[in-house]
Amino acid sequence: MSRHELPLTPDYDAWPVDADLADVSFTPRLVTVRWSDGRVSRYHSIWLRENAADETTVNPATRERILDLSTLPAWPEIDAAEIDAAGALCVTFAPEDRRLRFHPGWLRAHDYDNATDPEAPLVPVTTWLGGADASPDTLDASGLLDTRPDSDDEEVILAPALESVLGKGLVRLRNLPTQPDSIEALARRIGPVRPTNFGQLFDVKAKPDPDSNAYTSIALPPHVDLPTREYHPGLQMLYCMENTVEGGQAVMMDGFAIAEALRDRHPDAWETLTRVRWCYANTARTTDYVWFEPMIRLDARGELLEVRIADFLRGPLQTAFEDVEPAYEALMILQQLLRDPAFSIRFTYHPGDVVIFDNRRLLHARDAFEGSTGHRWLQGCYMERDEVRSRYRMIQRTRRQRRLTANA
Repeated sequence: MSRHELPLTPDYDAWPVDADLADVSFTPRLVTVRWSDGRVSRYHSIWLRENAADETTVNPATRERILDLSTLPAWPEIDAAEIDAAGALCVTFAPEDRRLRFHPGWLRAHDYDNATDPEAPLVPVTTWLGGADASPDTLDASGLLDTRPDSDDEEVILAPALESVLGKGLVRLRNLPTQPDSIEALARRIGPVRPTNFGQLFDVKAKPDPDSNAYTSIALPPHVDLPTREYHPGLQMLYCMENTVEGGQAVMMDGFAIAEALRDRHPDAWETLTRVRWCYANTARTTDYVWFEPMIRLDARGELLEVRIADFLRGPLQTAFEDVEPAYEALMILQQLLRDPAFSIRFTYHPGDVVIFDNRRLLHARDAFEGSTGHRWLQGCYMERDEVRSRYRMIQRTRRQRRLTANA
């Protein structure tokens, strides 16, 4: 039996075998394996039974689980365990008397016994400062939209772009075409676009009778978009179609870096802004979105999850009486940090430029511009963080598949 006869895995991914199974022992509820590089891994019998890849456990057409553990006649225990000629782990489960095989590469990749942080981000999160000489990670994307999706050429540009978004929250692509709606073609290289009350795509330009400050020529303070939503969009693209005005320089700031500075320098303000729920409201003529959330949110592990900073989209504060003054004191400390140029990247949009940024992390702003001097037209759209992570995982999967093919 050869490596080509290794069993399927309970997913569609490719799992290179970087170390072979060398030895196996078991108790009724535990399998212990030793790898060729000396690592020792333990797997519970019930975990193995639920994560098998046979047709009683997953639908072979979808690789989605169909097994209901509670329908088994008893807790799955191990009658036998061995390594077969292909290098797979073979386990016989009682009381089913069912022999199931497990792919060693998949087992190694999902070794929860030795995992240091199974929820670690795909790309390490790196906070950054701005300053006079700072600029966003920038890639030449000329020809990107002419390539076939999932092609090698696309991956050369898309992979590092997604790494910048995942790690730093921001990337700038240059030299893209300026045909209307090119932004949608670019967005769909990553995933679906999220429509909002501003449409599938939206045009950022000064217009009569605006329904947002963005659609004027006035300056915009640092903000995230749509904090008025229960789940505000995780990703935003702004695509420059035309820019011949005086002024209107773009500003980008790392909201996580600002939050960390607040924690270090003003711990009382940090505590307040992670606790007090502010009102965010967008009460337009035809829509009425309202949501309550702290300005700084942490995830279950205590890591920064999102910031909700947008002064022009805050409704009246409605919180405990004794929290009102501390909340405003903390807000003004934060506002002072937002004016510190050390946090800001400033740049001018050129036609064919697009910035892709994490809208739950990055703050963006704009200087006022003089509309009579020319035209400033950006197209925008929203997506979700999930789409970036999914697309990046697919790129990694493709790389692993190529590696397996090359080693076959």
